[in-house]
Amino acid sequence: MISKNRNEQMRAQLATTSYDSELTLPRSGLLGNFIGGKWIKPVSGRTMAVENPCRRDTIAMVGAADKQDVDAAVAAAKAAFPNWRRMAARARGALLTELGNRVSAHAEEIAKVLAAETGNALRTQSRPEVASTAEVLRYYGGVVSEQKGETLPLGPGIFSYTTREPLGVVGAIIPWNSPLVLAAVKIGMALGTGNTLVLKPAEDAPLAVIKVAELAADIFPAGVFNVVTGTGIEAGAPLSNHPDVSKISFTGSVEVGKLVAHAAADRIAKVTLELGGKSPCVVYPDAATPEQLDTCATNVINAMRFARQGQSCTAGSRLFIHRDVFEPVVAKVVEKLKAMKVGDALDEASDIGAIINAERYGEVCAFIREAVDRGAKVEIGQVPAPANDTDGFMPGPVVLTGVDNSWRVVREEVFGPVLVAIPWTNEDEMIGWANDTHYGLAAYIFTNDITTALRAAERIDAGWLQINRAGGQIPGMSYGGAKQSGIGAEYSIEGALESYTYRKSVTVTV
Repeated sequence: MISKNRNEQMRAQLATTSYDSELTLPRSGLLGNFIGGKWIKPVSGRTMAVENPCRRDTIAMVGAADKQDVDAAVAAAKAAFPNWRRMAARARGALLTELGNRVSAHAEEIAKVLAAETGNALRTQSRPEVASTAEVLRYYGGVVSEQKGETLPLGPGIFSYTTREPLGVVGAIIPWNSPLVLAAVKIGMALGTGNTLVLKPAEDAPLAVIKVAELAADIFPAGVFNVVTGTGIEAGAPLSNHPDVSKISFTGSVEVGKLVAHAAADRIAKVTLELGGKSPCVVYPDAATPEQLDTCATNVINAMRFARQGQSCTAGSRLFIHRDVFEPVVAKVVEKLKAMKVGDALDEASDIGAIINAERYGEVCAFIREAVDRGAKVEIGQVPAPANDTDGFMPGPVVLTGVDNSWRVVREEVFGPVLVAIPWTNEDEMIGWANDTHYGLAAYIFTNDITTALRAAERIDAGWLQINRAGGQIPGMSYGGAKQSGIGAEYSIEGALESYTYRKSVTVTV
């Protein structure tokens, strides 16, 4: 544990550290608001600090938007909508592709900013996220022209057809754990289908999104794409409640998602919610034979998103291992985790970075402490030091055994690098444990028997299941949750059409 005096000295040293040699920060400086094609200071003149969770120092100051700024952004988006919706879909797609190409051209500088503000390691997380961002934009750039309707044979002398029509102004609110790729999903789905957009990035991680907005500044017509930076209360709530916002797309916690849903319901606005998860990861004995044990452990670690500090709504944080292979699987997972380096996100050697902020760090610590006090066995890791006694919010991986499905650490979303492992023998009982949650976002199944895999996939309640795979989302797939994990699907053209357009039916007597 670091002493208080030494910790204060370290912070003072870090506070004077210049990022000039490491980061190319957004040129918009204190503005933060991109409204109607221009960078504009918040009306209030207020700013907020963006901090590096690995070093606990300030990277930059950005504008802190409030209702006045949101009103201006929505007005700009509303004014731009009539012309934008009439642009040919393939032309809108070409602009999205161009933005994807620009992101690729500036990938390294964007990735470094992303790593600094999120704490997600540059090599293992931030660079891949930037690559995925470009891929998502190019995907929608290529498929948005497929917004086709239907012709209906209603009878002699009657011609009927349908078209897909944009909803209007879309308000999008994104979190801090994967801000860039989630911004790309909202941009691609909203703009590609002919809507205009007001995007609010998370206050903890707006800088990489601002850099992308700078790249987009001369691509889209003024008012089509707008960004406001601010807190959830000051900027997110006014955006959700705005009468001229036809749709809200929100990614974040269940608790805030409920508030967004209420705000949308009050005016019958459309809503897409991608919320939390407590995803089961199931290991059958045939997936952990001596020959496959190493691969199995790697899959478990990837499913848990340890390299993202467990800060993922799809983290496979409940590990159900068949009792016959429980001990070797846990041992191999621990062995591989010990080889992963926890460190500064901008360090090329780091595999794992930092928890986003002191509040989240404290909550993760509380989960671990409570489980240990209750008698959980710690296979790897420890109760982290208090936030005031650490130079960075980097708790390191934790694997807990000796727990059951009734414990809080098993039932609630920790959103940190905490994996609970539970042995099972009866498949029906295990499936019951897997489904005993109000979440239903993701699930992972590892077995070499295809019948077993498909049977389990059919019975587990989740919107996205992976069999013998533990990677991320791929553009083109429909991704969304069941139960309280969300409403609607994203990442696909089908999801875009279902969630960002309405069907217009035209019937003609001929």
